[in-house]
Amino acid sequence: MGKGKLAKFADMEANPLVVEYPFWLLQKEGCPLKGHWKSDFFKNDNPIVLELGCGRGEYTVGLARRYPDKNFIGVDIKGARMWHGAGQALAENLRNAGFLRTNIEFIYEIFAENEIDEIWLTFSDPQMKKATKRLTSTYFMERYRRFLVDGGIIHLKTDSNFMATYTRLMAEHNNLPIEETTDDLYQSHADDESALTQIRTYYEQMWLDKGLSIKYVRFRLPHEGNLEEPDVEIPVDGYRSYDHQVVSTVKTRK
Repeated sequence: MGKGKLAKFADMEANPLVVEYPFWLLQKEGCPLKGHWKSDFFKNDNPIVLELGCGRGEYTVGLARRYPDKNFIGVDIKGARMWHGAGQALAENLRNAGFLRTNIEFIYEIFAENEIDEIWLTFSDPQMKKATKRLTSTYFMERYRRFLVDGGIIHLKTDSNFMATYTRLMAEHNNLPIEETTDDLYQSHADDESALTQIRTYYEQMWLDKGLSIKYVRFRLPHEGNLEEPDVEIPVDGYRSYDHQVVSTVKTRK
């Protein structure tokens, strides 16, 4: 491991806005903040919003700046990336921002029932080969139900046609109320001053600079009802994140 990463991990350990709960630690002692994030971490009773797969944390920091009456937690397993946002939030004294380093697959072990009001998914890996790895799959919806309020909002921003199409089909197939969907966010919200267009992640700006359109889907997740995967083939994207070209000749996936 490089010295740069070691220094970043040391910064993360010393940052009071950062909580680290890898799976082995959850297995060993659980999470004492579960059910107590408002009282013990944020020390207020404001709603909590998660950004899952927060990367560098730009969206978590941007949301915290714009909405001081809400609490925001950026979640990712890669601490070296999260270091950027965590350091920025600390430097700006954003006490309504926090960062959680953990495996998203086990996040239901960290938050209690009805503890979270909204979820943001910003430029998640579309995971075109395996549905259960997608953060908008029914596999993850069942996990979100364990801590998201009944009918809580889920936002998806993505550059991936595959991810946006899959998410819409998943929501429609399971009768999850879709509040908004667009295949070109910056065209449909050209005059919008909200967080949707005014906060941009590092990778979002990179996609925009390449001329790619940004897709957006917002839907609600009720607690009731069985969830199942849509049985439909979806055209795959012609690229992957970080400029890696798709080498498979497969044209569609479920």
